Amino acid sequence: MELFNKGQGSSLFAMAQRFGRSFMLSIAVLPAAGILLGIGGALSNPNSIKAYPFLDIAWLQNVFAVMAAAGNVVFANLAILFAIGIAVGMARSDKGTAGLSAALALLVMNATINAMLKINGTLAEDNLASVGQGMALGIQTLETGVFGGVAVGIMTYLLHNRFNKTELPQFLGFFGGSRFVPIVTSFSAIFLGIIMFIIWPHFQQVIFGIGDLVEATGYIGTLIYGFVLRMLGPFGLHHIFYLPFWTTALGGSEIIDGQLVEGTQRIFFAQLGDPDTTQYYIGVSRFMSGRFITMMFGLLGACLAMYHTAKPEKKKLVGGLLLSAGLTSFLTGITEPIEFSFLFVAPMLYVLHAFFDGCAFMLAHILQITVGQTFSGGCIDLILFGILQGDAKTNWIYIPMVGIPWFFLYYFSFKFLILKFDFKTLGREDDEEPMDAVDIPAANDIQEPKRADLIIQGLGGQSNIVELGCCATRLRVTVKDGSLISERLLKESGCRGVLQSGTGVQVIYGPQVTVIKNELEEILNI
Repeated sequence: MELFNKGQGSSLFAMAQRFGRSFMLSIAVLPAAGILLGIGGALSNPNSIKAYPFLDIAWLQNVFAVMAAAGNVVFANLAILFAIGIAVGMARSDKGTAGLSAALALLVMNATINAMLKINGTLAEDNLASVGQGMALGIQTLETGVFGGVAVGIMTYLLHNRFNKTELPQFLGFFGGSRFVPIVTSFSAIFLGIIMFIIWPHFQQVIFGIGDLVEATGYIGTLIYGFVLRMLGPFGLHHIFYLPFWTTALGGSEIIDGQLVEGTQRIFFAQLGDPDTTQYYIGVSRFMSGRFITMMFGLLGACLAMYHTAKPEKKKLVGGLLLSAGLTSFLTGITEPIEFSFLFVAPMLYVLHAFFDGCAFMLAHILQITVGQTFSGGCIDLILFGILQGDAKTNWIYIPMVGIPWFFLYYFSFKFLILKFDFKTLGREDDEEPMDAVDIPAANDIQEPKRADLIIQGLGGQSNIVELGCCATRLRVTVKDGSLISERLLKESGCRGVLQSGTGVQVIYGPQVTVIKNELEEILNI
């Protein structure tokens, strides 16, 4: 499927694809950290111990305390995770050097800001949050948060791309090539720190202003947020859209235990272990909680509608595929296996799905459902960050109360439109079509060597593959010649859809995509 015309649109898509992929390196650690913090923080909270006296066992509380500390340190250091993740994810080669350079640059940038604060006489001695300062990697600095990490990651990538093959005079040859990158990056980070010291307070005011504007839009703004987020999903650009709300002041700011915490997700996880929290931050209801309604209930209704409208002779096979996809969405919140089953054959259904999803976000906001999440809106996160936290703090009970009608809303609307417009959803394809979507095997049902070979052939051969990466559900590939891509071969390998713009290709497989990427890297030796 061609998304843009070749040329500038293709280049922008390829760059955005690489940028979005680089975020996933950092995002991937958040679910594990969130589970540790969710269980440890919730069950070591004095209020939980008071409500459930059987938890008041010394060794058990020590275990929970360790779990909470292990999870909390991840969310407290998101800046360095994103700095390294973006540098490594975007670097074309020598990724280890890029990651090391980014970590070093972040330290130098914060140390420079600290020095500038001292020189200017504005280094706070107490109540750091009130003046926009905080501790980062043991350094008192401006609270640049994830934005600072992203700036460092992008700077490191640009410098690495420019200088990692630099040749110096023979007497300085030892410092050439890869070794030159940390040097030039550290030196550049000094200037970045000075720039941040000058502009960040003003930039932060702009961010707060935008955040206030988002807040002022009320429920309609929440609906638009959910709609845009879902519409960006097929392009793989949704991470770029929601992360600023989750991890920066765009998603709100709160002072928790004397520390300034910015971003909806960071605020939620900071509140998990706070005994003074009686209701989780309302921003969670705007930017997170609506997902549970769609992913656990709505899309299951769409699956049932596609099953009931399939041809009788194909229902058995379609049922197996949709059951697997539905369970994946319900438990983990990964929706691509369902969405890509109707995205290409019935785009109208996807637009309707995006509108319903926006409405789900709006309802979550209206009902003040404050169930947070690590990665997506599945049952696992609902249990950890909704049920275990108690209805008084989260209003989680509204999720199934809204979700059940949402199931039927999806079911009847999808069934009506499929039949009215004769959409060729799973099991309704014409028999003469050479490659029915229903005939596509699941990727994990194909033997590894055959699957990897099919994918490489479908991508135009080994010599045609320039870059290979993945996000949660899709391969993200850059090729030399986009005309060599064979969608048919890729579908034979078990993919659920192919998105292509010039030399940028996304191949959707589902949650097992990381295993597939590793198989390919072993063969391609990249």
